[in-house]
Amino acid sequence: MEPENIEEQVIQKYQEDEKVMIHLFIQWCLNHDLNPTELYARAYPDQGKNFSLQQAIQDHENEEPMEITHETMMDILQLFENFELAFVLSEEIQRLKKPRT
Repeated sequence: MEPENIEEQVIQKYQEDEKVMIHLFIQWCLNHDLNPTELYARAYPDQGKNFSLQQAIQDHENEEPMEITHETMMDILQLFENFELAFVLSEEIQRLKKPRT
């Protein structure tokens, strides 16, 4: 196999996995009545609109809901070294765990 072909395959696989991460993030947010766009903007205030996230939100409307634990979501974000978003989610998880008065 040519080195360029291997590199292209690695990049393509990473991009596919990243799409899965985005869809899981969206589902986790929806499961907890949170807005994924707002959380993403808190994590990356200088980045502007994320078109991959917006497209995934539109695509997500046709997907079956699934339960995603807090721990799983945090593990996924850390696996992709998405530490800023993981930090924002950890704040939300703490807020969600507090009893409502």
